[in-house]
Amino acid sequence: MSEKNSKTPAAHISVRDLTMAYGDFVIQRDLTFTIGRGDIFIIMGGSGCGKSTLLRHLVGLKSPAKGQVFFEGVSLWEAEPEDRDRLMRRCGVLYQSGALWSSMTLAENVALPLQTYTDLSQSQVRELISLKLALVGLAGFEDYYPSEISGGMQKRAGLARAMALDPEILFFDEPSAGLDPVSARLLDDLILELRESLGATVVIVTHELASIFAIGNNSVFLDPDTKTMIAQGDPNRLLADPPDPKVHKFLTRGES
Repeated sequence: MSEKNSKTPAAHISVRDLTMAYGDFVIQRDLTFTIGRGDIFIIMGGSGCGKSTLLRHLVGLKSPAKGQVFFEGVSLWEAEPEDRDRLMRRCGVLYQSGALWSSMTLAENVALPLQTYTDLSQSQVRELISLKLALVGLAGFEDYYPSEISGGMQKRAGLARAMALDPEILFFDEPSAGLDPVSARLLDDLILELRESLGATVVIVTHELASIFAIGNNSVFLDPDTKTMIAQGDPNRLLADPPDPKVHKFLTRGES
C-alpha cells in the first residue's frame, strides 16, 4: 500500500521512552508515541500533568531526563547544537499569550525571524509579511500595534510570525486560551485551513474539548496521577471507546 493511501502517515516526530523531570521530581515517564506527517496532534490531560512541559521538550527548550525525541529519525537531543538549530528552524511556535512585542507593529513582529535567519532584501521581507498576515486574515493591519487589536487578532498575528519561515511543523500552546467561543472556533478553522494549504504537521497543547474534537486526528493523554500516558490516538475514537475511565471523564466534561 502506498504511503498516500495508508491509514498510518509517515512519522514526522517520534518520542521514545521519554522521562521529563525537574531535578528529582518526575513530571511524566515512559512516554512513547508518534506524530504522523500532516497530523493535527493534541497533547491533552488534566491540570498539572505536564502538557506544556512536553511541548518544551519537543521544541528544544528543555532536555529530557531520559529518552529521545526524533525528527524524521534525527535525534533532537543528541544532535550537535548547530544541527539542532537547523531542525528547530523547520518549526514555528505560537505561545499561549501570542508573545508579540508590544513596542513593535505587527509587521515588525512578523519580520523578526525573517531578518534574523534569512538574507532577504527589505522589499522581499515586506512582501512576505503582507502574505503571512493575509493568510491569517490580517491583511491591512501591518502598521497596527498589538494593543490596538483584539485578543483573537493577536493570536492570529502570533501565528503569522510562527509561519514566517515556512515551517513544516507548527506548535501551539493553548491557542484558544482567553478567547471567546466564536474567536476560538475561527482560530480552529484557520488551523485546519493552514494545515491543508501548507501541508504542515500541527502539535497543540489544549484542554478545550471543542477544539480537541473539531480539529484533532491524533493525540496523547497524560495522566498526572500515574505520571505517564494512558491513551493515544484519534480523540473521537477515544471518546467512543475510552481505554481508561479517566480519559472518558476528561472527554465528557460538561455533559449532563
